Amino acid sequence: MRWFLTRLLAGVAAIAVVLAGVGVLLAAQYSGTPAAWALSQGTDAVRVESEEDAEALGPLLDTGSVDTVYVLVGEIDADGAIEPAPDVEAILARVAAHPDVRALAWLRHVTEGSSLLVDRFDRQAREALAPAVAEAAEGFAGAHLEIRPVTVNDPSLPTLMEMVREELGEEAVLSVRAHHVEPVPGGRIPSFIVNREEKYWSQGYLARVAENADEVVLPGTGAEMPMDSLYGGFMVRQVTESVSAVRAREGLTLRFGVPAEGDEESAETALSAIRLGMTRADTPEGIRLGVVLSDPAQTTAYTSGWLG
Repeated sequence: MRWFLTRLLAGVAAIAVVLAGVGVLLAAQYSGTPAAWALSQGTDAVRVESEEDAEALGPLLDTGSVDTVYVLVGEIDADGAIEPAPDVEAILARVAAHPDVRALAWLRHVTEGSSLLVDRFDRQAREALAPAVAEAAEGFAGAHLEIRPVTVNDPSLPTLMEMVREELGEEAVLSVRAHHVEPVPGGRIPSFIVNREEKYWSQGYLARVAENADEVVLPGTGAEMPMDSLYGGFMVRQVTESVSAVRAREGLTLRFGVPAEGDEESAETALSAIRLGMTRADTPEGIRLGVVLSDPAQTTAYTSGWLG
């Protein structure tokens, strides 16, 4: 019994040391001044879940810097079936008023818990889902998949991405919502132990999922940092680590989420941090960086913090 308690306390102490080290690292990241060029590249996006949300799209799309709207078209169940969402046609009508803006069919599967042993989708679910995604994306420029949580090294998501790419064809856009990248190598392990589900992806798994994607979205919420400075440092690190992971991918668009107004994680801090990350990331010319707004009503924060 004493041996077990000794090992347990040693494990807890090790996790505490890792977390303390991460905190010091993140606090140091959110400092300095972003470069003057670290602003919108005209490749930003916004998520729309309902016709009510879409009512605020006009002023945002009029900025000319948002070129993509993720329109929620359905929820994915564990068997790969899709439950259609309402209001899709009404939302598309609003997007169509802006010819330079494209709509992607956003399909979502969100659950609790993930496993080292059980894949998120089994073979039958993947075989059902891949053609269903292509069908749901008809009339759109492509598809955006949000599937979480998915454990690092789960083969089902990279395989699904490959299958969906084949169903969509090369001309359609395939976008995927990633998990946060672990702030330091191995940092995902303590989080997995505590939460019993995957919060972070390694750089290697992010690169693997992105192999068949045209666009990858890193979330801007759920960092669970106790201070604004730590959240800012976390977002800086998301930019630099994700760019490092996919730097070999020519033609990829990499976007970072911006929290909605009222969220504990502020849009202003996220945008400032993303600019700092862009300044430090040494992004290859073949990769474009942008942001994804959580709410079309974020026009004021977006224009003041991102358009310069």
